[in-house]
Amino acid sequence: MTKDNILSMLKSNLEIVNSIQDTFLTNLIDVSFKEIEREGIIITPTETPSTNPTDPEVIYDYEIDDANLVVMYAAYLYRNRASDSVEGYKKSNVSATGMPRMLRYALNNHLFAQKMRS
Repeated sequence: MTKDNILSMLKSNLEIVNSIQDTFLTNLIDVSFKEIEREGIIITPTETPSTNPTDPEVIYDYEIDDANLVVMYAAYLYRNRASDSVEGYKKSNVSATGMPRMLRYALNNHLFAQKMRS
């Protein structure tokens, strides 16, 4: 899966049908990669040379489970931003929404699986 595929998956997850927010969503995807790396999870893409002879660009392909984890994290960041802007920070400096349990489990399972393989 390429980053364009990940963007398409994220837009489907968020039920966004236009491309107005593509730049913002792409940035959320990049942030998600960084945040997942901070969790200790290594996401290494497979490098595939472009099939177009006039464009020597390398295409980065991600495993489907890695791509899904990034989509889940980016969707969480998008939804969390929306809820924080509506609710605001009431009495403390910490968001009351927190990370969804499903996402925390997915991150932990991914990390444990990687550690068991090595």
